[in-house]
Amino acid sequence: MTAPLFPLFVDLRGRSVLVVGGGPVAARKVAALLDAGAQVRVGAPTLNTALAQLLEAGRIQHSVGEFQPDWLDGAWLAIAATDDAQVNRAVAAAGAARQIWVNAVDDARASSVHVPARIERGPLQLAISSGGGAPMLARHLRERLETELDESLGPLAELLTQARARIRARYPRIAERRRFFDELLAGEIPALLRQGRHAEAGDALEAALQVTPKPPKTGSVALVGAGPGDPGLLTLRALRLLNQADVILHDRLVSPEVLQLARRDAEFITVGKQAGAALTTQEQIHELMLEHARAGRRVVRLKGGDPFVFGRGGEELEFLHAHNIAFEVVPGITAALACAAYAGIPLTHRDHAQSVRLVTAHSKDSVDGLDWRSLAAERQTLAVYMGVAGLDRVRAQLLAHGRDPATPFALVENGSRPEQRVILGTLAELPERARAEDVRSPALLIVGEVAGLAESLHWFGAAPLISESMGGLACAA
Repeated sequence: MTAPLFPLFVDLRGRSVLVVGGGPVAARKVAALLDAGAQVRVGAPTLNTALAQLLEAGRIQHSVGEFQPDWLDGAWLAIAATDDAQVNRAVAAAGAARQIWVNAVDDARASSVHVPARIERGPLQLAISSGGGAPMLARHLRERLETELDESLGPLAELLTQARARIRARYPRIAERRRFFDELLAGEIPALLRQGRHAEAGDALEAALQVTPKPPKTGSVALVGAGPGDPGLLTLRALRLLNQADVILHDRLVSPEVLQLARRDAEFITVGKQAGAALTTQEQIHELMLEHARAGRRVVRLKGGDPFVFGRGGEELEFLHAHNIAFEVVPGITAALACAAYAGIPLTHRDHAQSVRLVTAHSKDSVDGLDWRSLAAERQTLAVYMGVAGLDRVRAQLLAHGRDPATPFALVENGSRPEQRVILGTLAELPERARAEDVRSPALLIVGEVAGLAESLHWFGAAPLISESMGGLACAA
């Protein structure tokens, strides 16, 4: 996979830009460049009507003839917009030799810079780029967003731009400024602008700037479930809190895709714990929550899965309550639900499982302390968290307490993520199958007749890896 492009908005006011080509594509590019204040020179043997009119009006310059590398002299940017791919590549090569950015229209490989699909609302611009690889997809997304983004965003951006210096002077601390904007944008000003009442909106902004800034209050902590990894499984409340947070304390297993949805200028602190190697102790996590909340910050304690399912969320709430810190809890989709669903395994089934048991097996003590007699009962599903290292003990205990060795199991590794793997087998061969397939954490173990349904009901990612011993054992549905 190639590295992603780095997005920029470029100030071209008064700067020279070369456009090579005299047809309709070049004309569209020239119009956008003139709107940005660029000094445009067009190089082409002839110009179409639109470009000829711009030349006659004195808005562009014209270099007549076939492309010459010296046309690039003095240019900050060049756009190759001819209908000849060889000419466009010659412009790109000459630009690279002079360290000048070149966009070769419809030629992503030759381009050193790409022109995105744009949405404009006054000074507010949204740019969408596929890196030149799928321009029609970028255009499709632009068309969708055009219908969803209100025209009043333009006047709002202009109003805030005019007041920017005063806002920064009034609220010099970034945390205070964030809160000011949060309150402002949730208030009456956007609604007034949507109604065309621009003067009243300006008065409301002036009134807001006259309010004496309040001293920072004690902050708060939100325990937020990040789910199993797929960012599409976040709740709306979780997404809002991630975009309001000043500090995000996140577990090691929270996926990068979820973190990318959070506020970019928040402070991100990894507080991961791993079996046999605690990177951050629970006591240190408590102290970090307390430190930042007492400093008036909005803290999100972001946990993989659900905070209250083997996530030690209860301990963290007890600590916050004991220190009078305001808190809330946002549930997440726990691994048992997500991994089973993405593997095509119904945790309950009228014919095979009337109950579900969620257990953790992250250590020998936790395994040995479980009620194995009841866990080994038939017609139920076991979902075992953090059990990769203890599979030998899990099998031994279940077999010792009467579970059929032919009971199907499913190991779901990286459930809901693009790299998800599902390994199927029978209880008798559980640890050997896991070692043979090199199963790594995070992985969830599902034991019960319903696990066999993954063979026929899987729908996400690669097909399950099925043991030869499972032939005919998958339950029929």
